Amino acid sequence: MHKILIVEDDAVIAKAIKNHMGTWGWEGECVTDFEQVMSLFISFNPQLVLLDISLPFYNGYHWCSEIRKVSKVPIIFISSAADNMNIVMAINMGGDDFIAKPFDLSVLTAKVQAMLRRTYDFAGQTDLLEHRGAILNTSDTSLTYHDSKVELSKNDYKILKMLLENKGKVVGREAIMARLWETDSYIDENTLTVNMTRLRKKLETAGLAGFIVTKKGIGYMVT
Repeated sequence: MHKILIVEDDAVIAKAIKNHMGTWGWEGECVTDFEQVMSLFISFNPQLVLLDISLPFYNGYHWCSEIRKVSKVPIIFISSAADNMNIVMAINMGGDDFIAKPFDLSVLTAKVQAMLRRTYDFAGQTDLLEHRGAILNTSDTSLTYHDSKVELSKNDYKILKMLLENKGKVVGREAIMARLWETDSYIDENTLTVNMTRLRKKLETAGLAGFIVTKKGIGYMVT
């Protein structure tokens, strides 16, 4: 089932879209806190976003830009501000399509179907893991924090992914070593320490000091 995030401040329109999406077997989720759009985007992890331009606090262009920092998920703008300037702006900001209000729900459905088919028939779905504002994109192994993109090595990525998948839990050193080297051969524990030190320095440089905590004699966890 594909998930669709609806960023529309008219509750009547948002509910109508959500209900209609449900009849096609898609799971819709409506934003209600328009200061925390990205929080819902990360937790819901949609396969498509329907985004209005005129919104409380920040406009749709802002949220499109924020989403594009961490994800290539398709974005369809839905707005009554359908003059050429706004349409061009929406596409230039990273939008994939534009539907002018008022629109027929059957037209919206056709656009959504086409976009989902083009995006996911030939590619896997994007998965995001988030903690303290740091976002790990498992489709391209990138880490983003605010406006910074952290360059990750293969081992950096494996360590972070394992820790973020187990937020709130201590991950044992042996388990991390097994994931990193995937071998029954003996690996010196100092090798893991060196990898962890290198990763921590990268995180600190990006403003994520103390992101990974050592539980002495046991392992590591994100805090």
